Amino acid sequence: MKTKSGAKKRFMMTGSGKIKRKKAFKSHILTKKDSKRKNNLGKSTLVDKADEKAVKKMLPYGN
Repeated sequence: MKTKSGAKKRFMMTGSGKIKRKKAFKSHILTKKDSKRKNNLGKSTLVDKADEKAVKKMLPYGN
């Protein structure tokens, strides 16, 4: 079984088995976004529980 290449670049497993991801909307059009918003977009977060099953299917070996 192959790992999805796009998924292995975007997601990372935590020690407890949850999936970490980066936030979207921080690549361009940054002038209209205030500093606080841009700072928070730079931090990572966890994948929502509703999407976890699909992401785990893309990462069968728990990258």
